[in-house]
Amino acid sequence: MSSETATNLKNKEYKVMAYLTDNTEWQEHDIEADKLTHINYAFAHIREGVVVGNLQKINILNSIKKKNPHLKTVISIGGWSADGFSDAALNDESRKVFADSAIKFMLENNFDGIDLDWEYPCWDQAGIKARPEDKVNFTLMLKSLREKLDLLESKSGNHYILSIAIGAAEEIINDVEMNVIHKYLDFINLMTYDMRGSFTNITGHHTNLFSPTFDSNGISGDKASQKLLSLGVPKEKVILGAAFYSRIWKGVTGEGTGLNQLAESTGGTTCNYKDMLESYLKDDSFKRYWDDSSKAPYLFDGSTFVSYDDEESLTYKANYIRYEDLGGIMFWEYSLDNSGKLLNQIYKVLNKSSKENIA
Repeated sequence: MSSETATNLKNKEYKVMAYLTDNTEWQEHDIEADKLTHINYAFAHIREGVVVGNLQKINILNSIKKKNPHLKTVISIGGWSADGFSDAALNDESRKVFADSAIKFMLENNFDGIDLDWEYPCWDQAGIKARPEDKVNFTLMLKSLREKLDLLESKSGNHYILSIAIGAAEEIINDVEMNVIHKYLDFINLMTYDMRGSFTNITGHHTNLFSPTFDSNGISGDKASQKLLSLGVPKEKVILGAAFYSRIWKGVTGEGTGLNQLAESTGGTTCNYKDMLESYLKDDSFKRYWDDSSKAPYLFDGSTFVSYDDEESLTYKANYIRYEDLGGIMFWEYSLDNSGKLLNQIYKVLNKSSKENIA
């Protein structure tokens, strides 16, 4: 490691972004805001081209923010199966209506920016409307938003964040003009989770850092990150994703540790990490395995296979961010781990000084 790299490691503030949903069980005392730089608040939606949302806990969020001046809050619009994007991005008029309403919603609720979670441009797999023109129209949508946010900044003196969440698959990344849109964005949040799950009945890692040895070209956090960098995205804008939940396959056939085996079910079942601590991770019938090629843990009891992130895998992810000098990490979703173990490990590793061992 060069002295220049060591200096960068010592001085850089890595972003720690928590997605936090409005409709889950949490209170102000549950949120360790001192360990976060951003909260992406989920979700607002698009109805007839306009951003809408009935946020039940916005007052609690704003109380947290007031007590933690360093913390930035961002309204996340969309989510899995959330429709309305393709129509909102369709033409100049619809993009103007959308951008104006998004900024109005942001200001009314005291947010510091906007995060678009369109899953995904050009894809209708979640039952949403999609068009081939989505690829170009998404660029124009982001350009419109960025210009309006910059105009607002020139008047208020405050910078307003614009980010997107995007899937980790190369095909999904290729369906946006990443080499263009990164200019309009502060951050690109890589959803490097759900990379295997409800769409396959072959067991696998859903949030692995590297591709496994049995699938060396397979999807991973590393491949998704390097894909963005190859398209000209600045390192500081790349935010790696982590999962505070597991994906579970049942009725696994075959011998061995259960990895890369046929199952009766897909990995559509999930379990929060807080519940895992009281169930799977305490159940002696489950054995924990570690795939060193992927830097990913998994559990198997001979029939049920569980893929998840834990403190060890998050240590590798955080160190990867440091070595690659990426912008930071985000995770879905804060309330899924009330033990604090996963966030504490992320914070610990990303805030080590350059003189400490980060291997």
